[in-house]
Amino acid sequence: MDLELRHLRIVCTIAAAGSITKAAGELGVAQPALTAQLRRIERMLGGALFVRDHRGVQPTPLGELVITRAGLLLPAVEGLVDDAARLTESGGSTVPDHVTLGSSTSSILAPLIRRLTETRPELTVSTTASWSADDLATELGAGRLDFCVVGVCGGSAPPGRDDLEWRTFSVDPVFVLLPEDHPLAGHAEVTLADLADADWAATPGDGCFETCFQQACLRAGFTPRSLYVADAASCVELVASGTAVALCQATRVLPGLVTVPLQDVPLRWIHMIGWHPDSAVAPLAGAVHHSVEQAHADLVARSAVYSTWLGDHPGFGPETSLAS
Repeated sequence: MDLELRHLRIVCTIAAAGSITKAAGELGVAQPALTAQLRRIERMLGGALFVRDHRGVQPTPLGELVITRAGLLLPAVEGLVDDAARLTESGGSTVPDHVTLGSSTSSILAPLIRRLTETRPELTVSTTASWSADDLATELGAGRLDFCVVGVCGGSAPPGRDDLEWRTFSVDPVFVLLPEDHPLAGHAEVTLADLADADWAATPGDGCFETCFQQACLRAGFTPRSLYVADAASCVELVASGTAVALCQATRVLPGLVTVPLQDVPLRWIHMIGWHPDSAVAPLAGAVHHSVEQAHADLVARSAVYSTWLGDHPGFGPETSLAS
């Protein structure tokens, strides 16, 4: 007997129920029959998948492996079946009517959704957010996301697997966020050394806002006194209260706070959009790419500080080649 998808569903149902008796009820089979089926599956896989204890059944290491792999495989197969059904019903061509977007840059979601739904009003868009570009790329590779909008530290490779398609849509400097009454708030530029005595705050990121920042400070001749890594709202509060200054994206515009460029651009942030070129939504990649470029341009336009800075710094800002 070969391992089939139904066997993986049985294992996942038992794991979720925590009991063979409960799982049998959910599957609509007798408990002895389910126990016999589990034993056959275990023989195919070469070992026990569960052990019994006072709480019911618990996965063995082999069981954990099977459950993890099944959690990736089953949704992918179900998505394949759904896409195949839509393709057949449409006579061989289909344009998806729903996309799921992941983003590590929360500020771009609202303008992106607006731009995308203006272009494709028939499209339903759902979103998810994570600070980690690597985590989002993993979800993209597994088929649980259709598109990802992420940022990576300047010089870093795109995240995730080699079979994903990535397009850069902007290269931005990292600015510093100050309260409007800070002594340096009115400066056109500041250096990291100007803020050597400050406490710092930064949102989580895959390298740039922690590792690369620490290295840039060392090159400027000091070690940061402290670095508070927190969510965006907490960073804003730390700056507003005068507790810290913060690293921020150049497009940030917040009441009561000012963004100031860092001299010589010690940190830069590369914005990318990614998708799987063989996915059902790949035909929409051009439209989504174009919409994300427009959304980022909207963010740039609302920031007088960044727009002015870009005029003196060619090579930064939105990419000029728009997808068709």
